Amino acid sequence: MASLLDRRALPLLFLLVACAVATDVHYCKKGADYPVKVSGVDMSPNPIARGKPATFNISATTGDQISKGKLVIDVNYFFFHVHHDVYDLCEETSCPVYVGDFVLSHQQTLPSYTPPGSYTLTMRMTGEDGQQLTCITFGFSIGFVPVADN
Repeated sequence: MASLLDRRALPLLFLLVACAVATDVHYCKKGADYPVKVSGVDMSPNPIARGKPATFNISATTGDQISKGKLVIDVNYFFFHVHHDVYDLCEETSCPVYVGDFVLSHQQTLPSYTPPGSYTLTMRMTGEDGQQLTCITFGFSIGFVPVADN
């Protein structure tokens, strides 16, 4: 009986471990010394559900105050570029961004017809003068089962 319970618990344990794994974030240019350092990305839900809001929280640190800027987001589906947007930095976090830790929070609802699978997001942050403050890339998945609207 104990081995039957253990076998049933394994998929649940695997799911909990998989959900706890942090999103792998890479800088666009290997070895670059960007003024804004990104320490992690938290996505909710993960995988992202088609037709429902998804939230990306990006944890970062800056050594200089940032009074305004832009976020340029590009998304690729496999090797195909599928999305491009430019956002005001101050709409994604409180401005001015003071020296130290801060979080960029972006919410996006993907259409229900969005193809499931693996995507890559590239985010470039520029400052008031157009100087690149950081550039990161990370992968995310869109679930295979669409979420029904209630």
